[in-house]
Amino acid sequence: MSEKFDLILRGGTTHTPDSSSPEGVRASQSDVAIKDGRIAKIGLTPTDEAETIFDATGLDILPGLLDTQVHFREPGLEHKETLKGGSLGAVAGGVTAVFEMPNTKPSTTTLERFDFKVQRAQETMWCDFAFYAGGSPENIDNLPLLEQQPFCSGVKIFMGSSTGSLLVSEDEMLDQILSKVQRRVSVHCEDEARLIERFSIVKDCGDPAMHPVWRDEQTAIQATKRIVGLARKNGKKVHTLHITTAEELDFLRDNKDIATVECLPQHLTLSAPECYERLGTKAQMNPPIRESRHRDALWKAIADGTIDVLGSDHAPHTLEEKSKSYPNTPSGMTGVQTIVPVMLNHINSGRLSLARLTQLMAHNPKRIWGLKDIGSLEVGARANITVVDMKKQKTIEDSWIQSIAGWTPYHGVKVKGWPIATLVGGQFAMREDQILAKPNNQGIQFSN
Repeated sequence: MSEKFDLILRGGTTHTPDSSSPEGVRASQSDVAIKDGRIAKIGLTPTDEAETIFDATGLDILPGLLDTQVHFREPGLEHKETLKGGSLGAVAGGVTAVFEMPNTKPSTTTLERFDFKVQRAQETMWCDFAFYAGGSPENIDNLPLLEQQPFCSGVKIFMGSSTGSLLVSEDEMLDQILSKVQRRVSVHCEDEARLIERFSIVKDCGDPAMHPVWRDEQTAIQATKRIVGLARKNGKKVHTLHITTAEELDFLRDNKDIATVECLPQHLTLSAPECYERLGTKAQMNPPIRESRHRDALWKAIADGTIDVLGSDHAPHTLEEKSKSYPNTPSGMTGVQTIVPVMLNHINSGRLSLARLTQLMAHNPKRIWGLKDIGSLEVGARANITVVDMKKQKTIEDSWIQSIAGWTPYHGVKVKGWPIATLVGGQFAMREDQILAKPNNQGIQFSN
């Protein structure tokens, strides 16, 4: 008996959960049917019909990919990014949902400021969303309430170099925060005392290649060991953001019971000193892009499962801001729109599989944060879907970037593998590089 659906993705290779597979993903030739914003059926009969048929022949149909670390700068810094601009970049690049960071102006440290972001997201964003609450000395007693708000992805702590009141560098304060919260805490691990002590190395030097010298390996590993030790003391779990060093990975590999690990495409793709010679301050970010031995260690950690999640750390600044003399230049770059094509290119280069990417950007976020409705391609799930063409070759250009900042460190880079369509709640937000009507986005729901 035939059925009628809103949309059928026909002829593609679907990537569904499979616990019997080593990578937890099964690829099969299966049509996907969508009705009322949800996946209604996988594997159809020839008589099934739909109002719209999308020919996915030769394409891969993935669960909607997530970027669990973005900075969309609103409120207060809209001259370099907005919730709308950042989310347009997300769907243009094949990303269906994001976790947005709290270092806005003012910081997201109160219920009122958190609610403001949610309201703005519902009005202006093109993808699904969740927001971090910032942990600070001023709001420790309110963190248990904040972390339980609908659409909250948890508490974020900056151990080194942040804006406003978000810097939490002392063990006593970190201990207090971890004692109060219940959910997994996400942490930027750089040792602030060491950064201050070593700043004279780069003061007035004018050379961005000194960035990883100032913010050296010891700065990273000291902070990572501190936060993991405090988490163990308090019986809490942490998510270590944008890990960059071989030393940290060796340590974290032995602490997976309480610490999950994120890395970024920038650190998997670029290396010092070449990136600073070619890109200047466009390559400047925190923690910094380091020498190739650390990049090699990150790829090893991708292969052995030490790394759980890929995020972009999309953190735009204007070209005018980046044109100042180092170190009087801000750290950060765009990334939410390029994370998928850059990683698809790495797949085509043999560095990882499409199944592993599905783990890193969908299945593992679902497991770690307890995503209720997204993160896997299953019947009944919200129809957030990323469709990619592994054979399509394109050159990434600044003109393609949707961000208010309008630039990418990958300008002029040729890649093989490209996002063809982004579906949010069963609606096309992007198709063949064209942004379509604003979909019915929604806040992400959590069970963890």
